Amino acid sequence: SEKYGVDIHAFVLMTNHVHLLVTQSSEAGGSRMMQSLGRYYVCYINTSYKRTGTLWEGRFKSTLVDSERYLLTVYRYIELNPVRAAMVNHAADFSWSSYQSNALGKTIELIKPYLSYMSLGSSSVTRRAVYQEMFKGHMSENTLNDISDSTNKGRF
Repeated sequence: SEKYGVDIHAFVLMTNHVHLLVTQSSEAGGSRMMQSLGRYYVCYINTSYKRTGTLWEGRFKSTLVDSERYLLTVYRYIELNPVRAAMVNHAADFSWSSYQSNALGKTIELIKPYLSYMSLGSSSVTRRAVYQEMFKGHMSENTLNDISDSTNKGRF
């Protein structure tokens, strides 16, 4: 992310896919980062497991987030992915997620908080408490479908 000028605000590493919420400082920063990461990871896996070939079904999918309010919804969408997949009961129970940093205060150097997150409170304790409150209850099916459809179709 540093090499390509991309700030990572939220992530979740699932068993068969990854979700990232990023801000890029150049037009192609995100694409270049994903291309580089994909090449590195395929090489690592193929070398480690003495295999050849690709690991990915296709190119990564992306969409623009066009409002501050919606940005926090996307944070939730990403970090609740393991809950929706029935891997854990609460986002706090999943170790491979930015929820550990954004809500629980674990230091993850990869994470750079976005202004919308920072505006949740004047102190880190307050921000984390407000953030945790956002995770009470479930996201509506309409919201889930809107985010998924936008990403799959490359829309705002």
